[in-house]
Amino acid sequence: MSDLEIWIVIGALVLATATARSSLWLIGHHINIPKRVQDILRYAPACALAAIIGPDLMLSPAGAVVLDLSNIKLLSGIAATAYYLLRRNMLETIIFGMACFTALRVLLG
Repeated sequence: MSDLEIWIVIGALVLATATARSSLWLIGHHINIPKRVQDILRYAPACALAAIIGPDLMLSPAGAVVLDLSNIKLLSGIAATAYYLLRRNMLETIIFGMACFTALRVLLG
């Protein structure tokens, strides 16, 4: 792709994102979202985060699925999840997960 084509794509994506995000802000007061849909939408950020992080935890740099003890990202993710279930503190969980990942990378890598 040429530089011009890249900038055109970036501009189109900015326009599409701005339109999608501002549409509810501009006309949102005219639309009533049912309670059930509002309840379902509460889980959208968690689902999006899981969809982004899940594959990264399970894939090796070569793109193969690795579900054994050699996958330090998966081990760190499991440890961070267990920590969160015990403590219920997101900031501490992020710090703990990164500390586990760094320690495993230094010790095993």
